[in-house]
Amino acid sequence: MCDHDTQADNEKALASPLTRRRFGILGSTAAMASLLPPVANAKSTVESEVTIKTPDGEADCYFVHPTTGKHAAVLIWPDIFGLRPAFRLMGKRLAETGYAVLVVNPYYRTLTAPVDLPNKENARADENWKVLRGLYNSITPETNATDAKAFVGWLDTQAAVDTSKKVGTTGYCMGGPMVMRSAAAVPDRIGAGASFHGGGLATDKDNSPHLLIPSMQAGFLIAVAENDDEKEPEAKGMLRTAFDKAGLAAEIEVYKGALHGWCPPDSPVYNLEAAEKAWTRMLVLFEQNLA
Repeated sequence: MCDHDTQADNEKALASPLTRRRFGILGSTAAMASLLPPVANAKSTVESEVTIKTPDGEADCYFVHPTTGKHAAVLIWPDIFGLRPAFRLMGKRLAETGYAVLVVNPYYRTLTAPVDLPNKENARADENWKVLRGLYNSITPETNATDAKAFVGWLDTQAAVDTSKKVGTTGYCMGGPMVMRSAAAVPDRIGAGASFHGGGLATDKDNSPHLLIPSMQAGFLIAVAENDDEKEPEAKGMLRTAFDKAGLAAEIEVYKGALHGWCPPDSPVYNLEAAEKAWTRMLVLFEQNLA
């Protein structure tokens, strides 16, 4: 998972401080959009801010789908910085390829999106990580599972969603484990899961996400950051063994040269080439598993 130490690793690799100069793109949706290659034959879309009831309250989310027709649904779990413009852009781009996409605010129990960090000049400031750790700790494996059931249940009531097709789910950073818990919580509906620079997918803890693989019925894409693999080199092997034992197809790859957080366009380590490779592999995963 993205944390203070991971940010330090990225900062060292970039050989410059992660200050507001590097994060200036956070305030410019147009600038971020320019980093994302256009979708060929993009479908027109409808966007809306929605509120979804869960066992613990009401979650503010972003829903976007093609203007006409019914489509397979995709549930997106953001990284530790939460629901924000970058993830709305990523969700809309996916909808333009033909999916009904829900991007959630995982912190809805505590605040409505976006997260307002106290120190906008220095991303690694201790006061920022104090806020982020508190938000992260407000989520548990149990609440993740109940949320997944609520979000998938809501998607299945939407006119734009084709319930004859399986649901996909993607997660970034802390969203990686959430993808795995979601697939285990709603195995009859979730047919594909993709984790991008997800942390803690396979650990020695009793609640490690990889232990849930026998309960899943989904194909997977596990896209691993190079510096995450350096910290947890055994994780990919643990995942491969678990997926193979369960008889589930899984593409597990370390993306060389890609640092933790390389996919969102507002990340200081955004890597266009690696992000587009991950995007392409995700589309293939969905085409193969959401029929």
